[in-house]
Amino acid sequence: MSVFLYVIWLFLTEENLAFIRFGEPDKRSFWYNEYNHSQERHDMEIVEKAPAKINLGLDIVGKRQDGFHELSMIMVSVDLNDYITITEIAEDQVIVNSNSCKLPLNSKNDVCKAAQLLKERYQISTGLEITLQKSIPICAGLGGGSSDAAATLRALNRLWELKLSEEELIEIGFKIGSDVPYCIKGGCALISGKGEIVENLPCSLSAWVVLVKPDFGISTRTIFKEIDTETISRVNIDALKEAILTNSYEDVLQFMGNSLEDITIARKPFIQKIKDRMDKCGADISLMTGSGPTVFALCRTEKRANRIVNSMKGFCREVYKVRII
Repeated sequence: MSVFLYVIWLFLTEENLAFIRFGEPDKRSFWYNEYNHSQERHDMEIVEKAPAKINLGLDIVGKRQDGFHELSMIMVSVDLNDYITITEIAEDQVIVNSNSCKLPLNSKNDVCKAAQLLKERYQISTGLEITLQKSIPICAGLGGGSSDAAATLRALNRLWELKLSEEELIEIGFKIGSDVPYCIKGGCALISGKGEIVENLPCSLSAWVVLVKPDFGISTRTIFKEIDTETISRVNIDALKEAILTNSYEDVLQFMGNSLEDITIARKPFIQKIKDRMDKCGADISLMTGSGPTVFALCRTEKRANRIVNSMKGFCREVYKVRII
């Protein structure tokens, strides 16, 4: 009996539990890393973490000759995560499952696009079953779909031992979406061009983040169609970058901004009501992320963040308290 109990104890050690649980990893676990994603491999199964992002700064520099807008942005990752689990199957197909009923589970899903891109590029006939555990709100400006695609690329790079560099993954990811290159790297980064140029920034910014997602989505394409580069509000990304590098929280707050915020608020005035309520509750700053509609507040203290959370829960259904990672 004692031998039997010892075997059971060995099986239920933290190392084995890491493969069967979802949610935030315990820092004692061998697969926990401050940012470099949860990574496990066991019997041809890979689990990869896909963090959400927020824009500390988003500036529309101008319009390019190819019709795309020139962007300059600073993004940071926050600890609100989706999880991708990938298992090889015999049939040459990609099957996507999810706990979310709001997602397409076919070729329109960015996870499926990422898997198909790698399969076709490297002529891999092995099939895949991909389970997407969603926690990041959909169509929220938090980069959930892009982060899921990036996590899929990272996971398959390991599963199939492709040995692709980060730069190669970024080149592939850009074919899926303009936020995917950033999500390949994650952390704090300066993004420029159409989204394909990513420069990681050392960042020791410590703050609580309260995310509020209203009960509607925003079409990024629709917002970008309304941009007038002559009149759009501008954000001093260079000054924001310097504030981050010098670790000046007050200067970061001063230079944060989002060129798309006025355009989205004009279409959805409720976003301004969220910002006003956050400010009234003591947020250090409130700002829309991406093209919206999610608004985030930064707070130096958890007490103030809790006050905002309690106030916003009676205002919107999707409220999250997270940290910058």
